[in-house]
Amino acid sequence: MPRTGLLRLVSGEAKAYGGGPMVGFSGNFGEQILARAKELAAISEDDGALTRLFLSPQHKAANDRVAGWMRDASLSARVDPIGNLVGRYEGETPGLPAVMLGSHLDTVRDAGMYDGMLGVLTAISCVEALARQGRRLPFAIEVIGFADEEGVRFGSAMQGSHAIAGTFDPARLTMQDAAGIAMSTALEEFGLDPTAVSGAARRRQDILAYVELHIEQGPVLERHGLPVGIVTSINGVTRLEVTLLGHAGHAGTVPMDQRQDALAAAAECVLAVEARCRAESGLVGTVGVLHASPGAINVIPGEAHFFVDLRAPEDAPRRAAVEDVQSAIAAIAARRGVTQRSRVVHELAAAPCAPWLMGQIERAVEAEAIVPFRLPSGAGHDGMVIKTIADIGMIFVRCAGGVSHNPAESITAADAEAGARVLLRFLEAFKPEPAHGR
Repeated sequence: MPRTGLLRLVSGEAKAYGGGPMVGFSGNFGEQILARAKELAAISEDDGALTRLFLSPQHKAANDRVAGWMRDASLSARVDPIGNLVGRYEGETPGLPAVMLGSHLDTVRDAGMYDGMLGVLTAISCVEALARQGRRLPFAIEVIGFADEEGVRFGSAMQGSHAIAGTFDPARLTMQDAAGIAMSTALEEFGLDPTAVSGAARRRQDILAYVELHIEQGPVLERHGLPVGIVTSINGVTRLEVTLLGHAGHAGTVPMDQRQDALAAAAECVLAVEARCRAESGLVGTVGVLHASPGAINVIPGEAHFFVDLRAPEDAPRRAAVEDVQSAIAAIAARRGVTQRSRVVHELAAAPCAPWLMGQIERAVEAEAIVPFRLPSGAGHDGMVIKTIADIGMIFVRCAGGVSHNPAESITAADAEAGARVLLRFLEAFKPEPAHGR
């Protein structure tokens, strides 16, 4: 379906549904969102590439920059005990339960500028549109810039959302980054108290719903010619940490049939992961990190260390694949004469979006003269964790070629505006689920 004719982005003529006339954007919010994303992308530990890790100086600088935009949009802003940035726009009376919006501000290495950031910046723009009209809703709005969705620094993702959901495991504080810095130490260096992380937890009765706007990170919307989509569920994920121990030796003197090459064994394990996941529709597996020691060109690797990422839209197939992969790794190690250790370092169940929220998002999409389209998320999001304290919904925004976790990540100002208008319409017409608080 062609893009032309689907959108009425800035005419101000689209009719509202439900709760009265819509507060219009001024017509440049899409461009503002993209400009802010570009400005935020300049806050990076790498020159010429975007890398912003949990509890880094760049994380602090990003929190400060976004907090300024929050305050300009009439939100209060604070940093919670795990490093999440929390903005709040009060409702018609102070202290009302909130609709929680947002996404993450950390990135992978050599990242794109929209993954995570788009959701935070769009939510701020929606509040700004309300504030320009002096309008308060019958609920508060909270905008969260989550601190650690990607899990790059310490190898275990979504610590920010775990803290908010009250499911943060204090044992994670002992996890170390590549430089040997423990998470507890990193929190202290950030200006936070590692013993106070539990103070970030929120109560279910205070959160009406969590809705996240995010780039799709896939090509489906582009294929259908649609600027936005309604997410049905988020794939479950398991991450394994694997260590193989062989025996280092001289590359020129040890015969091939007498080697205990940990890297060769790891290479076979990587192919085993690929073969297992190719055999089942919907299942995906990736080895994105592999380190070999001692790392000399003329030395047989005596140790290999890698991570396996397994995902599926349903939990049973994913768990079966985890067992099969661990068994394959053990068999490969035994046959090659190396020892192996494998452990789960991150696991989240598949997270269906709430039907009542999908329905309200769909009506907002229709009100923008956009054909409603539902699709799952293959990538993980903080909503998978927040689901333990609130029903979740998601809005996807089209991205060029479906490219993500890559500097080539790209969206248009028109699509950014479309996403913002849908999110604002959703907020204006939002009705809490009747069972909330029971």
